[in-house]
Amino acid sequence: MLGIIGKKVGMTSIFTEDGKNVACTVIEAGPCVVTQLKNKENEGYNAIQIAYGDKKEKNTTAAAKGHFAKANTEAKAKVIEIRNFRADAESDLKMGDTITVDIFTEGEFVDVVGTSKGKGFQGVVKRHGFSGVGMQTHGQHNRLRAPGSIGASSWPSKVFKGMRMAGRDGGKRVKMVNLVVMKVMKEQNLLVLKGAVPGPKGSYVIVEK
Repeated sequence: MLGIIGKKVGMTSIFTEDGKNVACTVIEAGPCVVTQLKNKENEGYNAIQIAYGDKKEKNTTAAAKGHFAKANTEAKAKVIEIRNFRADAESDLKMGDTITVDIFTEGEFVDVVGTSKGKGFQGVVKRHGFSGVGMQTHGQHNRLRAPGSIGASSWPSKVFKGMRMAGRDGGKRVKMVNLVVMKVMKEQNLLVLKGAVPGPKGSYVIVEK
């Protein structure tokens, strides 16, 4: 598996060869620095650690500074680990090397991992798609968006865990699979992907293939 860290720039639309207008997401992908190579002998598994985005030195711990210094790079804001990094790509990589959008080609499919927008405390209609009571007759004037029965009576005398109820919505790790790479702009380190990507503008995402 190959991957890169990026930042969501925003959305746009492009025209395909058959004249269709397709909604797309623009991602600033990389360049990412290889900060650590892990193997079965030392760590018990194969993985590669990459870092992206500049971070102020004053906001970086001494341990992190030493870690980045081993890769001969400045402090980075976002660090991830990719297990089972593809062997043919890993064989040529060393600490301090840079991974760019060159690993992607137009027309291929990728997966994007991000954190969805947080929407705060929401009711069951918005959070789970409940329909509510749906009527205002027979005194049902204030039950339009209520959850209804939650099943707790003399038995089981409790509410089961996992019951769909009101609560905090969004702000979760979401993975969008099989997004088509529409454009690869190497000079600007930009990827244009077909469809939507979770998270607000400026949020970090991970692009995998």
